[in-house]
Parts: sequence; structure tokens; C-alpha cells
Amino acid sequence: MTSHALIRPAWTPATIALMVLGFMVYWPLGLAVLAYILWGDRLEAFRTDVNRSTDRFLGAFRRSGARVPFAAARTGNVAFDDWRDAELARLDEERRRLNEAAAEFESYARELRRAKDQEEFDRFMTDRRRTERSSDVTLDGRPA
Repeated sequence: MTSHALIRPAWTPATIALMVLGFMVYWPLGLAVLAYILWGDRLEAFRTDVNRSTDRFLGAFRRSGARVPFAAARTGNVAFDDWRDAELARLDEERRRLNEAAAEFESYARELRRAKDQEEFDRFMTDRRRTERSSDVTLDGRPA
């Protein structure tokens, strides 16, 4: 069973309706929907790049010894603090792996959608050629 998002960065009836409605309500909203339709497939790569850059920056920030805002304060128990830091590093690594797996799956799903679209287009073109050939022949079997 395949699942298709109703609102995805493509020219679907739902996105077209949202764009028209956005222009009618407030023109920048319509423009935003239009931008999403045209360039929405690039948002995932952009988000991944921003996350990677942010993680790199915060990693450098932590290594410098500076305090990270909203980070847990040291408890005074060195063993516990070391264990907690190791667990947080492990969780960060796991989150990075999960994000990479999610990006790989999104790429795989995008390729599947592209292949399905190509297959549907090829089927359409084959049917179209077949109907054009059959319309070129008259009812008595002679070419028109």
C-alpha cells in the first residue's frame, strides 16, 4: 500500500487550491505556497545541511569548554557527570544515524515516486500512440 501526501511540493489539486486561496486571502501567503510547490523538494536537503552545520558548531562550542545554554550543570560527582556526558554523546550519535537513515529513506521514496511517475507517463504515451494509429485507419480498414 502506498501513501501519498495530500500537500507535497508538486502540482496537485490540493496545492493549487491552497495557492489560489492564499493569493485571495493574502498575496504573500499565495507566493509562499507557490515557492513550496516549486522548490519544496529542496527543503529537506536544506534542513539537513542546517542541522549538520548547527551540530558541528555546537560540538566545537562544547569542545572549547564554554557553557552551552540550557545544558545540565555539573553535579559535582565526576563519575556521574562522565557517564552522563558519554550517554549524551551516544544519543547524539544515534540521532545523527537516525537522521541519515531518514534522509536515505526520503531519497529512496523520492526515487520510487519518480520511477512510478515515469512508468505512468510511458503507459500514457503508449496508449496515446496506439489510439493515434487506430484513428488513422478508417472503418473499412483503409488508411484515411
